[in-house]
Amino acid sequence: MSLSTILILLVPPLMWAGNAIVGHYAADLVPPMLFNLVRWMLVFIILLPMAGWVLKSDSPIWRRWKFFLIMGFLSVSLYNSFQYLALHTSSPINVTLIAAGMPVWMILVGALFFKAPATLMNFLGATSSIAGVLLVLSRGDPSALLAFKFVPGDLYILIAILGWSIYSWMLSGMGEPQSVRKDWAALLLVQVFFGLFGAALFTAVETVAFPQEIKMGWPLLLILIYVALGPAILAYRAWGEAVQRVGPTITGFFANLTPLFAAVMSSIFLGEYPQVYHLIAFVLIVGGIWLSALSKQTVH
Repeated sequence: MSLSTILILLVPPLMWAGNAIVGHYAADLVPPMLFNLVRWMLVFIILLPMAGWVLKSDSPIWRRWKFFLIMGFLSVSLYNSFQYLALHTSSPINVTLIAAGMPVWMILVGALFFKAPATLMNFLGATSSIAGVLLVLSRGDPSALLAFKFVPGDLYILIAILGWSIYSWMLSGMGEPQSVRKDWAALLLVQVFFGLFGAALFTAVETVAFPQEIKMGWPLLLILIYVALGPAILAYRAWGEAVQRVGPTITGFFANLTPLFAAVMSSIFLGEYPQVYHLIAFVLIVGGIWLSALSKQTVH
């Protein structure tokens, strides 16, 4: 694995760690579905001048519009909406804890639906990686995990992770059209275009059933700009490239660095110094990635 590939793989978890922090803060400012819709509308506006050709009537995407509709729904609509909804109805610790199971879901989804046999190394890597995440979440005291209380809202992040796993495998095996696959901006624009339909539907239901006050101001505006440019455009660009290079399974393992990055960010902002368990957790997570990378049966 080249250095450039490793750097690309590090971008999504770094951006998403920041997304979890600002997303939790935004929960008091704007409803989650509306927040997600506005975020992706901004992304659409930014990408349109760069790759608007992909939406023209003669574009090759229309031959596979059902495929892209599903991809857009799973990524833009389902994953992001339910992630923000989870941050409204559950604690960040619980959300991160459940999301830590992503490598396992990547393996299971690949084996069950995409004919990608899981290997012993895959599961050993998943075990090591999740152990590292749990160590971070427990702050070095595994007994603290017993104090967690799961609430119905935790189901939202589980649904989101399942949807993201399916999306990642679809992205890995997308194939044609090559003109879209090779143009990251066009590929993301297509997903956003189709995903906005689902996001708008979720927002409409939310507005009618669960009205919430919107607190407009600079904090919300700055958060929207960040989640549009960082966790959306930059992270999705890097995730798509990583999936194409090393496959969804290994890419999913790198996503487990998100809570570690979040812990480091929290330490910086809160003035807390890193502890020994942070180093141990890093070794476990990276060791899990390395073990999974040893598998010769990982789908690329």
